[in-house]
Amino acid sequence: MSTPLLRLVVLYGGASAEHDVSRVTAAHVIAAADPAKYSVVPIGIGKDGTWVRNDKVIAALSDGTPLPSELEIAGTIVAPLAELRAHSEAALTVVLPLLHGPHGEDGTIQGMLELFGLPYVGTGVLGSAVCMDKAMAKVVAAQAGIPQCRWVEFRDGVDDSKTITFRAIEELGLPVFVKPANMGSSVGITKAHDAAELDAAINLALRYDDVVVIEEMVTGREIEVAVLGNTLPEASVPGEIVPGSEFYDYEDKYVTGAAELVIPAPLPGADAAQVRELAAQVFGAMRCTGLARVDFFFEENGRGWLLNEVNTIPGFTPGSMYPKLWEATGVPYADLIDRLVTLALESHQRRSGFSTEH
Repeated sequence: MSTPLLRLVVLYGGASAEHDVSRVTAAHVIAAADPAKYSVVPIGIGKDGTWVRNDKVIAALSDGTPLPSELEIAGTIVAPLAELRAHSEAALTVVLPLLHGPHGEDGTIQGMLELFGLPYVGTGVLGSAVCMDKAMAKVVAAQAGIPQCRWVEFRDGVDDSKTITFRAIEELGLPVFVKPANMGSSVGITKAHDAAELDAAINLALRYDDVVVIEEMVTGREIEVAVLGNTLPEASVPGEIVPGSEFYDYEDKYVTGAAELVIPAPLPGADAAQVRELAAQVFGAMRCTGLARVDFFFEENGRGWLLNEVNTIPGFTPGSMYPKLWEATGVPYADLIDRLVTLALESHQRRSGFSTEH
């Protein structure tokens, strides 16, 4: 009797503003997964929280029909626990959460999978939550001695809304960047050039979260490093983003594609080595496992490397920075999926071995 294929459950969609980005990511990952190794089960999560098994994609994978460029949230409505644990006795299941943003990248889905006792790709509950919350990530980075830009946090209902604009301008100068703490893909981010724009930017960010991060503008190069691993992470060659607009925004990333990705980044050998080492340090400090993309600013004639943010479920299309960085480092797209599944199993085995007795 042959060994059953590993059951790879791919979660996509989700209840966040990055719902559409996730549907594109999932289509590319599923198309690249080796059918000789995996029985792929795509499950879309609607913005209302409904879980739907995409039977059309399963059929397409079975008969070799090309997949769409983005997956629909359509098919058979399923119960999360029952579907995730289906056939668990016959085949090993690994969950691949491709859920960008809140309710997917912030530790919520990871916590659910921990309760279900299932191995999953990527960072656990704590690391996911810390990295998703830009304000908390800055606190952790500061404690770990990791260099970063100056910033101010505003918590709606806690901090004084009447003085935040004055305080931010006084401490950071102008212009500044304003971001919702718990969001990605540049959603809700604004570059504010004066007090009026800053007020409007804070109000926009508050549409997505009740914590807002206001950062100084850094005049530097945008350098990103892909990290892969668990306890001994590996860092890819660095890549550089040359924005097509005033900053690397949502349009640049997913609509116009005007930004230029330069891989490897044109850096002296010592600087490239330093940022790879720093990326691995950040990965460990934030309690990441599996994968993360660590983004930096590089002030060549100033403070040097400054941490921007950490993405624990980065964009994963063939044109996205994370897989392109690993391809340039010698790990092709399909092999990268295999490495991530192996890391998920290793991490799950380690956690499952802890005693529950006292």
